[in-house]
Amino acid sequence: MMNKIEEAIIYATVMHQGKVRKLGSIPYILHPLEVAQILATMTDDQDVITAGILHDIVEDTDGTLQEIEKRFGERVALLVSSESENNYPGESRSESWKRRKEESLKVLRNADDQGVRMLWLADKLANIRSLAGNYSEHGEKVWESFHQHDPEMHHWYYQTIAEQLELSLNKTGAFKEFIKHINFIWPGSFDSEKARYRKYREVSVEGCKRIGRGAKGDVYRYDDELIIKVYNQNNTYNDVEREIAMARKAFILGIPTAISFGIVAVGDHYGAMYELVDSETISYCIARDPGQVEAYAKLMSEVAHTIHDTEVTADDGFPGVMDRIRDYIEGGIGREDPDLAGKVMALLEALPRTDTLLHGDFHTGNVFLQRGEPLLIDMDRLAVGHPIVELSDLYYFYVLLGEDDPGVIERFMGFSYETSQRFFRFFLKHYLGTEDEARLDEVAEKASLIGYSRMIRKIRKQRKPSDADHRVVRHCAEKIAELTERLDSLAF
Repeated sequence: MMNKIEEAIIYATVMHQGKVRKLGSIPYILHPLEVAQILATMTDDQDVITAGILHDIVEDTDGTLQEIEKRFGERVALLVSSESENNYPGESRSESWKRRKEESLKVLRNADDQGVRMLWLADKLANIRSLAGNYSEHGEKVWESFHQHDPEMHHWYYQTIAEQLELSLNKTGAFKEFIKHINFIWPGSFDSEKARYRKYREVSVEGCKRIGRGAKGDVYRYDDELIIKVYNQNNTYNDVEREIAMARKAFILGIPTAISFGIVAVGDHYGAMYELVDSETISYCIARDPGQVEAYAKLMSEVAHTIHDTEVTADDGFPGVMDRIRDYIEGGIGREDPDLAGKVMALLEALPRTDTLLHGDFHTGNVFLQRGEPLLIDMDRLAVGHPIVELSDLYYFYVLLGEDDPGVIERFMGFSYETSQRFFRFFLKHYLGTEDEARLDEVAEKASLIGYSRMIRKIRKQRKPSDADHRVVRHCAEKIAELTERLDSLAF
């Protein structure tokens, strides 16, 4: 009886029959067989090797994911789907090239299965082997054979893949070879040390107390003096380096910021180490003593003012916040009601332009108290824009996330949803310097508009939203429609 790999070879040979590769005009079946051979140097997982043989079936033949799942199983189909780009019938392959690559890179970033990363590395290594051979023979003319003629776009694509695969696969011969080919075609792309396996100090957080959680990862108390921020799989080495560089800029500008003194490997994740003696997050402090929530909200409002009172220039190198917010709108309410999304964007674009610094991920899990002094540790989203954006983030964290399921707040912040709502109200009171309830309601409403679209985007990013999720989307869309009818400005 044939095993899964043997059956896949026969199936792929039939499906690719008569097809040839773009470079070299060799029978197409040799490419998936090469991918399978590369995978066999990294793993003996039959599902992963099978997916390597089948990875181009959906894109380049009449085969379907449903057929692959029926014959080879759900996991093989999921692995193949990670390598299958979307089609845009109304656009040429050249016109849709950048969009297709960006969408597929998001799949790679969000993958939980190590098999996805291995499959990507094997496929791209096989591709770049062929590309490097043809480049050495034909030089720059080689790009004329592709839908995308700009070599720098290919450079961006291959370099981004390498950065995303580095920590989990940089010990493999396949990764080292991949880096060498990138550096051959685009000299200086990577430090040559990467091709010889870059060694990181390896640490474990097993048994360590988790003291903070955020979108980028978790924070652990490593010992009495050190904490480690462990980044999730979406973050490359360059992402961590960038955050540390942003933190240094903020520190120089007078923002109370903890500076990492080293990047480490924590299993298949990057980590940043900080020397924070006897420190706890403000989330932990509130959870320990909810009766002091107003005092901590007041302290957070003071930190927010320190950030927002810092004016920066273009020379400081901070990005504008509107790119992030536009992504919330387009990926949120924009997918439900484009006209309504247009109204939201009109309100945002009418905001007065400011040189105000924003934190971008401002919540009590990202602020530590060390001997009574606050220190920020999550600085990768520093940006320039109007403070209503920061307030919308707070509304999202402390009000919206718990509206449908209060347990979300308890898991994220460590304290009750009731305490979370009180925190937001106290924060607004001290940030705005008023106890006028009508004024507080007015600013909270303005902050909620962006928050509702962010919630829709969060749900739409899920693979299979539930019926409850769809109800939340409808509720958020209704609130956005109501607010855009009533609000004539988001300024405060």
